[in-house]
Amino acid sequence: MKSTSTSGGRSAQLKHTGLRPGWTTGACATAAATAAYTALLTGEFPDPVTITLPKGQTPSFALAAERLDGPEQAMAGVVKDAGDDPDVTHGALVRSTVRILPAGSGVVFRAGPGVGTVTRPGLPLPVGEPAINPVPRRLISDHVARVAAEHGGTGDVEVTVSVDHGEEIARSTWNPRLGILGGLSILGTTGVVVPYSCSAWIDSIRRGVDVARAAGRTHVAGCTGSTSEKTVTSLYDLPEDALLDMGDFAGAVLKYIRRHPVDRLTICGGFAKLSKLAAGHLDLHSARSQVDKPFLAELARAAGADENLAARVATANTGLAALQLCAAQGVPLGDLVAETARDEALAVLRGAPVAVDVVCIDRAGTVVGRSAPR
Repeated sequence: MKSTSTSGGRSAQLKHTGLRPGWTTGACATAAATAAYTALLTGEFPDPVTITLPKGQTPSFALAAERLDGPEQAMAGVVKDAGDDPDVTHGALVRSTVRILPAGSGVVFRAGPGVGTVTRPGLPLPVGEPAINPVPRRLISDHVARVAAEHGGTGDVEVTVSVDHGEEIARSTWNPRLGILGGLSILGTTGVVVPYSCSAWIDSIRRGVDVARAAGRTHVAGCTGSTSEKTVTSLYDLPEDALLDMGDFAGAVLKYIRRHPVDRLTICGGFAKLSKLAAGHLDLHSARSQVDKPFLAELARAAGADENLAARVATANTGLAALQLCAAQGVPLGDLVAETARDEALAVLRGAPVAVDVVCIDRAGTVVGRSAPR
């Protein structure tokens, strides 16, 4: 699908970053619903179909599918274009089927194939509701009202959103852990996907905290990957809904838990990544922060390393190599990195009532550094 925008904002953003933005599943579902309802009232599908996003952009979407099933039901589909963002839903066909309802019914939302259903409390939708988030619901409802006003409809419709192969795609998302079963969530607060903003991942972290709190969990763990999840589960026997797939976004976990506290937070991850947190970095991605080996050398001195060892640590090839140099001489660099990372995390929490401990592991999942909770 090729989508175009009449908004200058997107062009300015593209020029600034060199990356092409895209459109959320919520924007795609809105475009599809707008086209389908227009076809019901006029007999013709607008193609391309233009919508207005919350910040005023007016993108146009080509239709990839359309079907008019008589006077009371129509379906339109749009292929999601995530731009240059590595989004798992890029290329997915988002369909909206619109069915006329009796006057006074309003807009009713349903989950079609490939769209999940909420099964746990703590999300911004009640249990049992289709996983079509509040902003996409408002956007779809607003466009239904506009089409009704323009073409003489009542605006009373059922909108069923589906995503081809959505249940399979959802296995690569947080949805199963969050209790969203059967497919994807229809997301988006602005309608625009900003490349590499990782906003969907950060939103999933927040929803993970919400679900854990709603389930009564008092101890959660922010983990950098599957190996750290296995390690922290073996250490603390935490249930799956207490595990936060933090990835590189330590800051996102800490800032959200600062506003929505839990009694205890364990941060578990690779030694090199957590040495970045110890050095004050909240984004642990290799493109945005690097292992500071002179900083590790200072920590090694504080842990008892002599000047020769400290110099070797400062010039080591990798963080893990620095750790191994210290381990060979009985210098507990791993523990000091864990303790320093814990203190950095506490500084971000700014006095929130959360006890924090940090666990550093190697690539095999072996614990190589650990702090006490504080």
